[in-house]
Amino acid sequence: MPAAADQAWALLQDVGRVAACMPGATITERVDDRHYKGTVAVRFGPASLSFRGEVEVAAIDAPRRTLHLIGKGTDTTGGSAAALDLTARIDPVNATSCNLAGNSEVSLNGKVAAFGGRLADSVAGQVLQQFAANFAAELQARQVAAGAAAAAGPAAADAAAAATTRPAEQLNGLALIWGMFVAWLRSVFGRRGA
Repeated sequence: MPAAADQAWALLQDVGRVAACMPGATITERVDDRHYKGTVAVRFGPASLSFRGEVEVAAIDAPRRTLHLIGKGTDTTGGSAAALDLTARIDPVNATSCNLAGNSEVSLNGKVAAFGGRLADSVAGQVLQQFAANFAAELQARQVAAGAAAAAGPAAADAAAAATTRPAEQLNGLALIWGMFVAWLRSVFGRRGA
């Protein structure tokens, strides 16, 4: 990640901003410091799924810069359910960069499991790549905003902070499938060339 570990850790603890980095995810309500409600929208061509659920900040380990989240939700028709157990960690590399590492377990039930269960690992990989790119972009936007605010004064800080908020984009299933296909082609042709 293109930022110091402390800056990335500050962003990682901001559940609303982290959710905005996840394609299709939006925090709709902050219940308290550890509990949130939100939605995740997924589009597969003409079909769309929308999940409503809850996210719990199960643990924060500041000295290790580690965050543990637990999420669960059901789609709006009630035919599918999903659960997530995620641990994310920020590891310093040097004064201006760090690594974002994580481990997650996802379980799917109902129609979504029958339809997408076989693709779950590949889709998860594509989603995580999009998340990492968005997280890095958010870190860069925060650095630009902080630099502009320092140069322009306190009033500009509020405007710069508001400018870094991006609307949530819907998770595009076709783009994910295309990404998986490209990755598969690379693996097939990469093996032949080796």
